[in-house]
Amino acid sequence: MELPAERPDCERTHHVIGLLVEEIRLMPRLGLSAPLPSDSRLGAACQRFLDNPTQNISTDEMAAWAMLSRRTFTRRFKEHMGMTYLAWRQQMCLLVSITRLGNGEPITRVASDLGFSSPSAFSTIFRRALGQPPSQYLATSREVPVY
Repeated sequence: MELPAERPDCERTHHVIGLLVEEIRLMPRLGLSAPLPSDSRLGAACQRFLDNPTQNISTDEMAAWAMLSRRTFTRRFKEHMGMTYLAWRQQMCLLVSITRLGNGEPITRVASDLGFSSPSAFSTIFRRALGQPPSQYLATSREVPVY
């Protein structure tokens, strides 16, 4: 890419953008995703879940919200999402927990609000999904400088 000679900050900007793109490429992946279904019934049920995410919302409750039988809900959810409702529910709760913990909420409150049976159960699931317990994850994420 040729930069005009009369704009010296263009070259600097070009290098900064290149550096940012490289840093984003090298960032560790969380291994979590938050897909939402294109199916209107499933989408409505998932949105209702997201209004108050908790591990306590059962497959039967989600099926009722989607106005589907449990069997149809389970089959369609897997078809549309590529994962079971229980796996999706856990991932969504973990994504919510990352945000809440990052905002300074205590682990015990986040675990309780999201319906985990105990803080240790939450920490175990968090560690399995992200490779480290919430306390270590937070310490590591706080070490990254923000400019």
